[in-house]
Amino acid sequence: MNNALKTDVSQVRAERISEVRPVYLEALTLVERLHRRLLDVIKDEFDRRGRSDVNSVQALLLYNIGDKELTAGELRTRGYYLGSNVSYNVKKLVEMGYLHHSRSRLDRRSVRISLTDKGREVHKIVAMLYDKHATTVEQIGGISPEEFAKLNQSLVRLERFWTDQIRYRL
Repeated sequence: MNNALKTDVSQVRAERISEVRPVYLEALTLVERLHRRLLDVIKDEFDRRGRSDVNSVQALLLYNIGDKELTAGELRTRGYYLGSNVSYNVKKLVEMGYLHHSRSRLDRRSVRISLTDKGREVHKIVAMLYDKHATTVEQIGGISPEEFAKLNQSLVRLERFWTDQIRYRL
């Protein structure tokens, strides 16, 4: 490749980076801020109900466990880590009676967790909140199902990109 062509390619690449960088950094800020805002929305719902027995991170953990029986490690790998110590929150939720825990029949070192009736009550509150949002987000928030589909597609691609950065040390 001659030097002029190399210079042109480098200049186009630099221009593209200068276009992508600000919107990429804005997206990172929005993802972080949206997660915090989701926790605020959940906290607000529990505050309205006069419930201070679980925090928003714990409520979201209980929601994400749902009807499944998981290990704390599975919670982390499925993306339910939520920026806090999963093991600590699982321990607290077991102590407070929101989670059952038992040794796995296959691997005695592994502890399986599932919701108690009390945990299912919290799960139901979060599920009802999400249902309320699903019925109003289009008319009040102005976000259509098609826009959510496109957003979700982009977020999955970003997640895959970040996963590849870690997995393949790119």
